[in-house]
Amino acid sequence: MSPEFVIGFAKQSIELALTLALPMLLVGLVVGILVSILQAATQIQETTLTFVPKIVSMFLALLFAFPWIMEKLISFTRDVFINLPNYIR
Repeated sequence: MSPEFVIGFAKQSIELALTLALPMLLVGLVVGILVSILQAATQIQETTLTFVPKIVSMFLALLFAFPWIMEKLISFTRDVFINLPNYIR
């Protein structure tokens, strides 16, 4: 295994992890901004008000994105196992 291969494989793994986290992170960002705007407009400074909507919305985003996430993970894992003999050389 060459250093270029290891760096490329690590890069591909990190890109996959970031791609899989993107739907939940975007939903959390949008809901967080909306809750912050609501808090600023109403001057309600309740700390639990920021966490509960974000957690619920991120969980719902995970439920909707789960089939896509599993397809990506299975595809990546399949490629790793198929090319395992090439990696060992």
